[in-house]
Order: sequence, then structure tokens, then C-alpha cells
Amino acid sequence: MAQRTVLVVLFDGVQSLDVTGPVEVFTGADTHTPGSYRIRTASLDGDPVRTSSGLTVVPDQTLADASEPHTLLVPGGQGTRRPDPELVAWLRAHGPRAARLVSVCTGAVLLAAAGLLDGHRATTHWAYCDRLARDHPAVEVEPDPIYVRDGRVATSAGVTSGIDLALALVEEDLGRDVALTVARHLVVFLRRPGNQAQFSAQLAAQTAQRAPLREVQQWITEHPDDDLSVEALAARATLSPRHFARAFQAETGTTPGRYVDRVRLEHARRLLEDTGEGVEEVSRASGYGTPEAMRRAFLRAVGTTPAEYRRRFSPTPAGPPR
Repeated sequence: MAQRTVLVVLFDGVQSLDVTGPVEVFTGADTHTPGSYRIRTASLDGDPVRTSSGLTVVPDQTLADASEPHTLLVPGGQGTRRPDPELVAWLRAHGPRAARLVSVCTGAVLLAAAGLLDGHRATTHWAYCDRLARDHPAVEVEPDPIYVRDGRVATSAGVTSGIDLALALVEEDLGRDVALTVARHLVVFLRRPGNQAQFSAQLAAQTAQRAPLREVQQWITEHPDDDLSVEALAARATLSPRHFARAFQAETGTTPGRYVDRVRLEHARRLLEDTGEGVEEVSRASGYGTPEAMRRAFLRAVGTTPAEYRRRFSPTPAGPPR
């Protein structure tokens, strides 16, 4: 097995978790499978950088001295608001040589400034998606996913999503067992609930204050193929349908019907992304009943069909390590 070099670019104002999250994942994988990764950090001048939270990080070397990596990882942070022209120039010159280009959070802004995202699908922190799309119209910005894979380019959303993406890359490189071991060690999900939605139903809606309503929220998530009518859910909460619907919306900020729709859509998306189950099986397991009902839901919410969604978002193999 060839060793993959991971080079992490550092700069003043970098978000510390954008750096340490993926580094911990790749280091954990190398601990489990020695010789799989070589992690290096580098800044333009090799001097220590101050992160956005005030921590100081000492790089291993200068970018000029760094050898060509297999994976070039660009974190985000406040330092991306006014990209350093010298750093952008370095990325423009050296980015095309990496087998895999990865960004975390607003690191996508630096890749885009270097022209490395032109013609690619990409994401970034939800608060910066509009800016990225406006400033770089050649980039197909997708504001919803936690991370987006498009050939050799992989971009992730805000901060902790860099861990999700790094785990996905480890799974691709070394297999699910290694990635799962690393995830367990870090006490994180290998694939978090809601998988790739920056705003999953569980995140977009508030958590209900009353225990019976919280339990209903959990029941919906765990049983998307069950009877999730207002009447059935109200019975679980031991409330009248009218009282339940009113209380649910008051405490979660959304209606029971909209919450159920979001959960079912996320469940279907996860099955399409992670399994080889057919569209009919996915539609039944997600509570749609028929492929046509699921197709209508996808067209309404995602703007594409389930088959096209699977084609675009299923994991794709990366190039050989170097």
C-alpha cells in the first residue's frame, strides 16, 4: 500500500478545527494502519500562524519546501475573507498537481480564487454559499450538502463537516472498518444522522421542550416508513390531534407534516447515497410507498429525480496514491 501525503495549508486567521479535525482523522487512520498517511502542515514563510480563536500553530515547513502531496487540504477561517494573493498564486500553481483537492468550510473560497473549482460542484459554509456563487459563477455551488465530491475535488461545509469529509476519504482509501474505528475513537458518527444535509430536519427544527414531543421527533426519525399521520403521532404523544399539531409547531417551529417530509427525504437520500437498493425499495423504506411519490418529492425539494441524485452524489473513486 502506497503512503498518501496529506499537506495542510496554514495561514493567519485559519479556523483551528478546520485543521485539527481532519488531521486527527488522518492521524488516527495512520495509527490503525501504519504507513497509510503522512501528514504535513505548511505556511507561506514557515512561521507560526495565529488561528481565528487565538491559538498558535507551528507548521512543519514552508509551502515552497513542500513536496507534491497526494491530498492538498485547504482549511477555512477569517483569513479567507481577504485571500492572500501570494497564497492564491501558490494554490493556482500547485493545486493541479495534487491527486486530490480538499477544502474545509471557507477554504473553498481560496480554491475558487485560484480557479481550481471552475467547472466543479462545490460547497462551503452555508453563510458563504451565496458569496461563493456570486463571486465565482463558473463554480456550481450546492448550499445544502455537508460535503460534495466531484472527481478529484472534495469540498465540505462549515467547520466540523471537515471531519465528515475526512472520514469519507479514509473510508474510500482504507475501507469502512478503518474509518469506523477512527470515528469511534473520536466519538463521532461515521455518517452523521441526516448524512449530507447542512440543515437536516433535526437541525432545522428546534428540539421540543416536552418529553412526549421529543420522543415523537425521535420516533419519526427512526421509523420513516411507519404511519406518521398527525392522528398516529398524536396518539403516541397521548394528545388530541389538534392539540398535538399546535404544540408540535409551537415547540419545533415547523408543522408535523413538514417535519415528516424532511425526515423521509433525508432517509431516502442516505439510502441512495450509501446503498445499492433499488428505487422501489428505497421508496418503501422511506415511507413514500411508491417510486412515483418519491420522484415527485425529490423534484419538489431537490430539483432532480432519485436516479439522477444517486448518480451525482454516490461516492466516486479518487486517483491512485502518490
